[in-house]
Amino acid sequence: MTIFVFLGSLLGAMALGIPIAYALLLSGAALMVHLDMFDAQILAQNVIEGANSFPLLAVPFFMLAGEIMNVGGLSRRIVKLALSLVGHVRGGLGFVAILAACLLAALSGSAVADTAALAALLLPMMVKAGHDKARAGGLIACAGIIAPVIPPSIAFVIFGVAANVSIGKLFLAGIVPGLLMGLSIAIAWWWVAKREAIVPPPKASRAERLHALKDSFWALLLPVIVLVGLKLGVFTPTEAAVVAAVYALLVSTLVYRELKWHQLTEVFVSAAKTTAVIMFLVAAAMVSAWLITVADIPSKMIGLLEPFMDNQTLLLIAIMLLVIAVGTAMDMTPTILILTPVLMPVVKAAGIDPVYFGVLFVMNNAIGLVTPPVGTVLNVVAGVGKMKMDDVTRGVLPFMAAQFIVLFLLVLFPSIVTVPARWFYG
Repeated sequence: MTIFVFLGSLLGAMALGIPIAYALLLSGAALMVHLDMFDAQILAQNVIEGANSFPLLAVPFFMLAGEIMNVGGLSRRIVKLALSLVGHVRGGLGFVAILAACLLAALSGSAVADTAALAALLLPMMVKAGHDKARAGGLIACAGIIAPVIPPSIAFVIFGVAANVSIGKLFLAGIVPGLLMGLSIAIAWWWVAKREAIVPPPKASRAERLHALKDSFWALLLPVIVLVGLKLGVFTPTEAAVVAAVYALLVSTLVYRELKWHQLTEVFVSAAKTTAVIMFLVAAAMVSAWLITVADIPSKMIGLLEPFMDNQTLLLIAIMLLVIAVGTAMDMTPTILILTPVLMPVVKAAGIDPVYFGVLFVMNNAIGLVTPPVGTVLNVVAGVGKMKMDDVTRGVLPFMAAQFIVLFLLVLFPSIVTVPARWFYG
């Protein structure tokens, strides 16, 4: 009955069109009434404490870094470098999108920001070259969702806070899975592109490649600074976010000089608006997380999943299928915030490495950004590319399938994640 009250009030509020943050608060209040412990003061206190977290300071700074990179020319230079390296092969513009997405993912950690940048820069070029617009849009969408997996990742920050798992370890454990996501859509694109009779752009000369590399050097240096700093313990993930934002600001204004001082207000306001949405979601979800613990819902979930508890692989498959179903109807951030406090006790009881589970969980939620009907990243591509949602959905299917295959391969073969992860974080 307790689970029914929580899910019924949450889904009912969402069905009425109430924003997810308010729906979470409403479901929390309903659960408090059901438990006969309603107290508005406790509700308000948990909202405040939900956002009062030092690790969560990484979110606004990574959001700010992403905004600065797009306006300050860092993203454009990364795309230009990728174009000079792989633009000349068959289907080269698609491989440019994938390579650029992996590089941008190591800069911002925001799927929406990276996808918007890639769609604005590369989609017109791919259409002009003769590629099917829907297929090109689908590729860019699936390339954009690599951002939440390759560090630095805002999704890992949110999961780490909600699950009380080391954010630094999550960052370093996400490197190999993120690259595998890129490799999977590269293989799918190769299979699709080989049937298209499109003449690729001319091969860049060695001088042009060196110039592109030199021009993007300062942008490429950022992920190196962040990852080396985390590996050596020079700074925490929160401090890494501050370093990323300050570095991007200095490079954009003093080195590339594309970000003008009068644009800073617009950049800061845009980052603040996005941060406010995320932080309010986190604060509202922490109310539900506290009540989930009080109502002992995790033990009830363990009871429901008892048949799978003796087999970690079957348990993970069951959880991944659940997350896929939820991801078709809900955005990544609320899904992480709602399911993490419910699933983590189950994962720990089954003896599954929380860092390994966190990587799979965030990967699954990232793919959920391109699963219809909600698909936030699909909407971004449709909006930027001025396309119908149905067309983008059709174009994304082969690449989304490739990434799901990678996800379930990681479920079946955990060592693909755990062995490199142990090497990275010891």
